[in-house]
Amino acid sequence: MTAEPRAAADRRTFIPLDPSLAPPGTRAFRDAGGIPADRWHADQNGETLVPTHCCFCGVQCGMYLRVDHGGKVFGVEPRNHDINRMRLCPKGINAYQQVNHPDRLTAPLMRRSRDEEFREVSWEEALDFTVSEIRRIQQTYGNDAFGLLGGASLFSEKTYLVGKFARVALKSRHVDYNGRLCMVSAAGANKLAFGIDRAGNPFSDILLTDCLLIAGSNVGECFPVMTQYVWGARDRGASLIVVDPRETAIARTADIHVALKPGTDSAFFTSVLNVVIAEGLTDENYLAAHATGWEEVKAKAAEYPPSRAAAICGIPAEQIVQVARAFARAPKAMAWHARGIEHHSQGVENCLSVINLCAATGHIGKPGAGYGTITGQGNGQGGREHGQKSDLLPGGRSITNPEHRRQICEIWGIEESELPPAGTSMMEMVWQMRRREIRGLIGICNNPFVSLPNYGVVKEGYDATEFHAQFDFFLSETAANAHVVLPVTTWAEDEGVMANAEARVVKHNKAQDPPPGVRTDTWVMCELARRLGAGGKFDFPDSRSVFEELRTASAGTVNDYYGITYERLEETGGIAWPCPTTDHPGTPRLFEDGRTYHPDGKIHLQVVEWHPPMDPYDDEFPMSLTTGRTVAHFLSGNQTRRLGALVEQTPRPWAEIHPSHGFRNGEPVRIVTRRGSEVFPALVTEAIRPDTVFVPYHWPVPTAANALTIDALDPRSKIPEYKVCACRVEHADRIDEVPAPPVAPGHVAYPETQVSRTDPLPPTSPQGRGTSERS
Repeated sequence: MTAEPRAAADRRTFIPLDPSLAPPGTRAFRDAGGIPADRWHADQNGETLVPTHCCFCGVQCGMYLRVDHGGKVFGVEPRNHDINRMRLCPKGINAYQQVNHPDRLTAPLMRRSRDEEFREVSWEEALDFTVSEIRRIQQTYGNDAFGLLGGASLFSEKTYLVGKFARVALKSRHVDYNGRLCMVSAAGANKLAFGIDRAGNPFSDILLTDCLLIAGSNVGECFPVMTQYVWGARDRGASLIVVDPRETAIARTADIHVALKPGTDSAFFTSVLNVVIAEGLTDENYLAAHATGWEEVKAKAAEYPPSRAAAICGIPAEQIVQVARAFARAPKAMAWHARGIEHHSQGVENCLSVINLCAATGHIGKPGAGYGTITGQGNGQGGREHGQKSDLLPGGRSITNPEHRRQICEIWGIEESELPPAGTSMMEMVWQMRRREIRGLIGICNNPFVSLPNYGVVKEGYDATEFHAQFDFFLSETAANAHVVLPVTTWAEDEGVMANAEARVVKHNKAQDPPPGVRTDTWVMCELARRLGAGGKFDFPDSRSVFEELRTASAGTVNDYYGITYERLEETGGIAWPCPTTDHPGTPRLFEDGRTYHPDGKIHLQVVEWHPPMDPYDDEFPMSLTTGRTVAHFLSGNQTRRLGALVEQTPRPWAEIHPSHGFRNGEPVRIVTRRGSEVFPALVTEAIRPDTVFVPYHWPVPTAANALTIDALDPRSKIPEYKVCACRVEHADRIDEVPAPPVAPGHVAYPETQVSRTDPLPPTSPQGRGTSERS
């Protein structure tokens, strides 16, 4: 190579970083890309572009919804917001289609017994029946006999109302939400170690790192647009380590792919720490100044040499050494993780083991160095901050802390004795329903018949309730089992805020009016509260009025939103909390001054002890079943299984299995666990461990992965152990059929979503099959 081409290549390699992509710290933070709505206009006459964000995952990509002259959403355009820089994934591109979908619920559905068929009724009749059943159950069995389950895809204003409605209007301790199935292990670990529950760094810091470790996250499919940050880091020379039993799309590009056995993460990370200590790669000055508990953690790490961890994890011992050296020797290193290490009965310990590694190497609180948790749902971060979690009050306050209780009671205008104690978790509430301790339930923005583990137990629990009402805009599998279904708005028919995986609060804007007969979740909760005699505490005409109370309720807490206003969000494109005043820039990067949110300002390192998964292996069940997402679908699939392009891309679930088991692609494979069995088409690939089988979880019975998973819980976070249960595989004669999504009486299943649904073949790759590849 001549000198001139070499110089040109060097210039390409070291392109100066765009400062708007890498916001500096809190003292000079400027969030680029969030241009006010009034600066935008459409190119077509009669068309309006409404700036908003995607309704799906925790990346929260910016987009424009295209609105026609009649005020209807009819399309989408990517938005040059600094989160996504014009990129959208398949779900984001198709999200707009749900707004005016023919399956939309537009009238309340009601029946007095599950033996009856639904009939459309007026709002007056539906609300009267709902309130009469709430009163009957609570007067007969006590206030705690009625519960409420919320959702982490709701705007923060609505999640705030869920918690307040349960405790002030229902006067029940039993409230929780489907984020219990998502981020709570990371939340528990973050609170223990740092005294704050959120990612420590913005996505843009990934661009500055020298070594990126991704554990238990199929970024390419679950958070596709986040991949741009990974590629940006790689373009600047960063090494990539991926810890995952499957060779996912992102793992295929890694410098080191650790394909460990499911359920062994904490043993692996503690062993990595063992090597870091043995080779003198710890940052002792940082630990001495900023951490407690180091000697205890160090002593426990000594019990996990690579030889022991290799045997537990089913990987080469040398790979543990390689990861330790790559991460600890890097000038700047980051670790990000998601459900793959969190969906375990030791989920909190798994997350703590990653924190211990980051702290021991001094990779905390710096540009390009830190620790992050990737939120699954759109408001998975904001959804747990302001009161719908069973043990928390607004602002992340503890419901067991007397001072926190006093503060909230003063804001809500109630006596402290009126505020119920902590409730139980989502899965525990189902067990209580099964035991008839909880006899009535309202569900909002969740679909437990698909999303909760051990479907048989879930169905028994819901069937045991005397009354169940569900809010939704489609008839989900769970809503189809209810007594009352209340039709509510999509994200495009209301306004509100969400906090993405970076803890950046972003503003969603209303793009169209809801269909006639549809109400906002806010209106429904406030109207129910009025009929229950608590209307004076729920005088909220719109989301903005709720947000103003939320700001006040969070003021002075760790989760401080007080300085965030709708106007500031429109101007900036997003503000990371805590943000205590309206002239505060927000806090995109935590711990820059070396202090955490514990009173002593230090990281409280925690000793981690690995233990086997709760579902034991034996000769009858020798393999591991693990579950996860696919790029075309989202969570329970109630939205995405109705969108034709997404169904065509990934029409059905499959069983990803190693060729050593003797299956051919597309052959029926029966997966058997202690909960039951189901038959899927085989996707035969060497990209998965021979002792592991993978099934995506977006479909209902009889093709539901969660009919097979175990309902064991982490004792601290109460998250289910979705990511590992014992199983065996067998040859079968025929593949179980995928059911059509439920629809309201008088409707037929939308034909465009049924074309591919009965296709017996699996996708040609884990990321699905496009239309051009169909026969």
